[in-house]
Amino acid sequence: MRTLISLLLFFLACAHAGELPGYQPRPGHERPLVAVLGDGVSTEITDFLLPYGVLQRAAAAQVLAVATEGNTITMNTGLRVQADLDAAAFDQRFPEGADYVIVPAMRRAQHAPTLAWLQAQAGKGATIVSICDGALVLAHSGLLKGRRATAHWATHDYRKENFRDTEWLSNVRYVADGKVVSSAGISAAMPLSLALVEAIAGRDKAAAVAAGVGVQDWSSKHDSGSYAPQFGRNLNVWLTHYTDRWFYTVQPVGLPLAAGFDEIALAYTSDAYTRTHRSQVLAVADSAAPLASRHGLKVLPDRVAGSADAPAAMLPGLDHTLDQALARIAATYGARTAQRVALEFEYPGYPPQ
Repeated sequence: MRTLISLLLFFLACAHAGELPGYQPRPGHERPLVAVLGDGVSTEITDFLLPYGVLQRAAAAQVLAVATEGNTITMNTGLRVQADLDAAAFDQRFPEGADYVIVPAMRRAQHAPTLAWLQAQAGKGATIVSICDGALVLAHSGLLKGRRATAHWATHDYRKENFRDTEWLSNVRYVADGKVVSSAGISAAMPLSLALVEAIAGRDKAAAVAAGVGVQDWSSKHDSGSYAPQFGRNLNVWLTHYTDRWFYTVQPVGLPLAAGFDEIALAYTSDAYTRTHRSQVLAVADSAAPLASRHGLKVLPDRVAGSADAPAAMLPGLDHTLDQALARIAATYGARTAQRVALEFEYPGYPPQ
């Protein structure tokens, strides 16, 4: 009986810890090399900045912002980020390849040079990690053939129809199949990023980083099935989507930024307010010079404070959690708009129970 209880406790522990394979150091890579990939046309900002910010907080890996091409990564909100390297320069500097490549959702999911680069990185032994509909990029690259994977709920039917050689899972925050890892919708970037920290640096380090960002659980468990209404099947939500998009004029709103800003907070605030379809979020700084984040990522301000084109309306500052951003959106635009934004984030924690 004691043995049976011990086994049960062991399996329960495994369900919530160490769900990704641990990092296996390579010669010259005792400290893993992580490339967070971004596209110059449009890259989902939360998919990009959350893993970047979380892994940088852990200080357990060399984390680089890598552009598919050129020097600038453009986010879905319009924010522009300076890349550390583009893919070609990355190959020159690190011919052995990355240990992890993180792939956010990108508008150009079939960009041939990007697909070829990912195939080459996988061939060199990198673990390829998709966030949200970054899985569409992986699917087009062929890296998901014969594997289990997941992505944003809204593309589930499309993926099942167009990529039938992949087993598409639902109601799971992330899944690992060999050296390919994928996550569900946007908010799943946080638990997956913490799971990566655990795989690289251990449970204690992941717990410390999680405490710093206000997260208690980073398991792959997803409770969308118990969330009422279920993602994407609520008439009121989509009526709100229609009225927000077509009955209101998009208003520019300034987001004040200063040197040392937190990457995670910038992602949540910029992304959530942009998704209301009622505000165009513009980063406002004291000068037009690139502004370095807490961990050295440089963004290009959209406006200069006090200039003629600076927005009259300003947000009070960065929201450090998605709950904070949604609460402010509810107070400004109404609870239904906040609920719709939460659905787009595939975030089961809103509204709070």
